[in-house]
Amino acid sequence: MDFELSGDQRAIRELCREFAENEIAPKAAHYDQTGEFPYDIVAGMARLGLFALPFPERVGGAGGDFVSYCLALEEIARADASVAITLEAAVSLGIAPLVEFGTAEQQQRWLPPLLRGERLWAFGLTEAEAGSDAGGTQTRAVRDRDHWVINGRKVFITNAGTDISAGVTLSAVTGVDVSGEKQISCIAVERGTPGYTQAPKYRKLGWHASDTRELILDDVRVPLHNLVGEEGGGLKQFLAILEGGRVAIAALSVGLAQACLDASLRYSAQRRQFGQAIAAFQATQFKLADMATQIELARLMTWRAAAAIDSGGRAGVYASMAKLHASEVATACANQAVQIHGGYGFMEESPVARYYRDVKVNEIGEGTSEVQRMLIARHLLAPFAIE
Repeated sequence: MDFELSGDQRAIRELCREFAENEIAPKAAHYDQTGEFPYDIVAGMARLGLFALPFPERVGGAGGDFVSYCLALEEIARADASVAITLEAAVSLGIAPLVEFGTAEQQQRWLPPLLRGERLWAFGLTEAEAGSDAGGTQTRAVRDRDHWVINGRKVFITNAGTDISAGVTLSAVTGVDVSGEKQISCIAVERGTPGYTQAPKYRKLGWHASDTRELILDDVRVPLHNLVGEEGGGLKQFLAILEGGRVAIAALSVGLAQACLDASLRYSAQRRQFGQAIAAFQATQFKLADMATQIELARLMTWRAAAAIDSGGRAGVYASMAKLHASEVATACANQAVQIHGGYGFMEESPVARYYRDVKVNEIGEGTSEVQRMLIARHLLAPFAIE
């Protein structure tokens, strides 16, 4: 069992760390305050080839492994979680369905600018009545000769409304099976299609620089060949995509947790009370030690899940465990970081205030902590045939 990174993996991590420190971190507070979308940073990540990183060369990707992608996400999130989620959503949720399930024609048509990072593609699963219960999808797609006619609304969709957004792959009910159950399919809709509109950006607690909004589909007509994957196979496809996305969110969480520890180490070494640095007090040292230990555990668990994907299989329960643990560790680290900073941690001038706002959604998006525990328990109880 080898826990050492390869030379290529270390090079990617160092490249992303340098970019994050020099290009992202100095601008993070500005973008957080203004809510502007960081087009210049996205262009920088595109120049580094990060949008193509984990995809095979046969589709125009860089041929990197999933571990390298997670290392990149960790370093980006260490500087700004808003930028990291923009990358994660573009890669894990936007590009991945087209790579995994798209036809050759679809890949040739849409992938090149997405892999170059020139355009962004979104992932439309969540609805007002269908979040964790993806089977509750209400959006409908009805055949009309050689087109699908789509009606519905999608909520909490990332990367759908920027100036470089190109389209969305969304879930829609396309019929019912012999037992009367909904058949859910995946259909690609290009931006600019009549009837497809994006609502204004949400006012969010955190992730201010990322683009998140509602999508409205009103008699949207797209060709039948915009079906991504098999008709009726959409739910299975989205669940497979979410598995990789959960590992990516785990990596993002590790990066944000590490940023909390970094800030806490710097501040506690400088802040003096009762004639000495607060880092000299055992109470502070215990907080720092617990943070570091839990971060390392979350990091190794994330690598384990990423390695499972690289081995050619599905990450399965490892993805749920990594996402669950890493997101909750990040939340705990943000809480401790604010505590160590005291009153300064409660001020928006402090980066840990932004970390505190940004972190909570990691326990919600791409499967809540409750859902991850359900999946883990289902795996554990499978041999006992519990109903």
